Amino acid sequence: MRSVGQIVAASGLPRHEAQRLLEWATGMDRVAQIAHPERILPNEQATRVAALIARRLAGEPLAYMLGEREFWGLAFKVGPAVLIPRADTELLVELALERIPREGATRVLDLGTGSGAIAVAIAFERPDATVTGVDISAGALSIATENAARHGANIRFVQGNWFEALADGDLHSAGAFEIIVSNPPYIADGDPHLLCGDLPREPHSALVAGIDGLTALRAIAARAKAHLVSGGWLLLEHGFEQGAACSDLLLAAGFTAVQTWPDIAGLPRVTGGRID
Repeated sequence: MRSVGQIVAASGLPRHEAQRLLEWATGMDRVAQIAHPERILPNEQATRVAALIARRLAGEPLAYMLGEREFWGLAFKVGPAVLIPRADTELLVELALERIPREGATRVLDLGTGSGAIAVAIAFERPDATVTGVDISAGALSIATENAARHGANIRFVQGNWFEALADGDLHSAGAFEIIVSNPPYIADGDPHLLCGDLPREPHSALVAGIDGLTALRAIAARAKAHLVSGGWLLLEHGFEQGAACSDLLLAAGFTAVQTWPDIAGLPRVTGGRID
């Protein structure tokens, strides 16, 4: 039999990951683990923890195992149908919120909403905003709908491929939105980063965008203008080497005030522009 401290130390995982799995399997939080490392787990719990550690060592993302990930201070349900929300993407939310008044029904479109993390964070902070989330994946929209309900966010979710999802009703009208945000696929097919971390287990279609990683970004930049009001903004997350390319795409599409902002690591991460 091994103690809590021994299980964590021998897990082969980063300490915080082993502690999270142990807490999930036993209900013993990190504080209790640190305070009582000598505690011996019942056989059933020890077996459960060992199985979880083995799954994580085999590459299963921790967020998928736990079933949720924190983003913008909120807990989001996640699973293999959606990308795992990451802290870098909070920059996209920050930039959108800077452009959305605290009062008034600003219309916001989130393209490729996935888990709904961006859309829900915006709706949570700006409850007067009218937020629409689009995704081609029915599985992703099911998770996004659950996340919106969890946080009391009134969001309209629509299934379809980028702007094609807006083919019906009021969403199709010209200049339907003040803000369009997107964290689309932007990794090049064959990029070695696809073999790193959790990426091999995340949905390929939500990661990869053609041989240069710009296919989705091109499609959005080319068509966004028709769906924005005068003065409206398009904000796009992209890879750290794609800032210049995204700026060129927005300028070519007629956007002004084009700018690229760095993420928490100081790397170019979001590029945006305005329609005059």
